[in-house]
This record gives sequence, C-alpha cells and structure tokens, in this order.
Amino acid sequence: MPRLTLYLLFILALPLQAAEQERADWAAIFAAQDAVGTIVVVDERQPSKTTWVHNPARAAKRYSPASTFKIPHTLMALDAGAVTDEFQVFPWDGVEHSYAGHNQDQTLRSAMRHSTVWVYRGFANAIGEPKARAYLQRLDYGNADPSVEQGDYWIDGKLAISAKEQITFLQRLYRNQLPFEVAHQRLTKDVMIVEAQRDWILRAKTGWEGRYGWWVGWVEWPEGPVFFALNIDTPNRLEDLHKREAITRAALRSIDALPAAD
Repeated sequence: MPRLTLYLLFILALPLQAAEQERADWAAIFAAQDAVGTIVVVDERQPSKTTWVHNPARAAKRYSPASTFKIPHTLMALDAGAVTDEFQVFPWDGVEHSYAGHNQDQTLRSAMRHSTVWVYRGFANAIGEPKARAYLQRLDYGNADPSVEQGDYWIDGKLAISAKEQITFLQRLYRNQLPFEVAHQRLTKDVMIVEAQRDWILRAKTGWEGRYGWWVGWVEWPEGPVFFALNIDTPNRLEDLHKREAITRAALRSIDALPAAD
C-alpha cells in the first residue's frame, strides 16, 4: 500500500478535535458545590464534535493521576502477565484498611470498582519501574515519569497528567488505538462500567491524591461518546469527594449527555 494512503488512513482514524469552547455557565455548578477545579468535556455525538471546558488554564496543568491511573495500569498488568483475566482472584492478606471494600479477596473488576490500592501495588511490583517507564512512554501518558522516593508512583511520585491529556488517552482507549492487545483494551473498558441503561453506558474512574480528586471517563450513546475529565481541590478531604461526581454529572446533564436526575 502506498505510503500516502497509509498516512491518510492513519489521520482518518484519529479522533477529531473541535475548537475549545469555555462554558461560563459551568462556573455556577462548581460554585454550588463550593469547589475549585476544572472539567473538560468532548461531545462526539455530532460530526462537528464539541469541546467544552471550565477553567482552561487548569485543564492544561498536570496533576498526579492518583487512582485514575488504574485504567492504564490495568492494561500494563494484563500485558505483563501480572493478571490474566477478570476472574483471577487476589487473596486478601488480612491487613485491615480504612475502607471496608479493600478488606476482602479481589478480582480485577472489584479492584477497579473499589479502587483497591493493594492489588495495583502488587501489579507495580510485578511490572517494575523500568518496564513501567517503557509502558508510559509507549502510551505517551502525561509526563511518563514513574519515579518515586516513597509510596506509589501514581499517587506519591512524579507521574502527572492534565485533564486535557486524560481526554486524549480515553479517546484512544475507546477506539482500541492504544499499543496493547485489543482484547486487553476491551476488558479494561468492561471493568470500568459504572452505570448503564438501555441506550447509554457510563465508564469511569475516580482518583484522589489527598489535595485534589479526579473523575474521568465517558458516556457511550448510539450517536457517539461523550468524554469527560474533572479535577477539583479537596481541602476538606473525604468530605469533598462526593463533589467529583456531583459536578461532572451536572455538567453532563446540562448538555443532555446524561438523563436528568430522578
């Protein structure tokens, strides 16, 4: 096949990026929750595609991905053989954690749902830093730096990614365009399901570093996906965590990307 044809096919496979539009009305959604942060939403339900953003400057700033990193980390673990499938059981070692959902045997699906750090810490140990760095570079994930002095590199280390970069990563995952087996990408998307109705599916992952929190993912509609990436400051720590979903859901409902709350 001629090189020009291959290049054109590659360009056509990439997600279209529409001009960014700031949503002044979304400031009221953040204010209602007494929250400071950003959200980026890319609506691909129309051919023109629309990119909405609140606080563009913050949307371009990199932060620790915290547990949103469980999305690419799952791909890395599957590729490295640290986990075989969604049925493999990881026995709980009996160490008590503050969150009850962590105090039990886990599978890949439950570890994603409960954001079980000890399971993914095991993946990190099995993969090792050199291979993790290579994976991150292949993914072009944020600054691709898994360095850490102490703790988990996706929470306590140098790894950082912006809300805009989160969107780009999620778009590639949605289209099975990441440098991993398609079966592994499909499995990762399957364990990300948060909620589903007859005509839409919400796939997402929360994250919390302590000082700020994330919620990233997308809503699948028959007309196309709507991607989102939010991060907010969490000065009140646990008391602020519910705001991640509350703000995001309100923004998505404002553009009919989620149905109205009951």
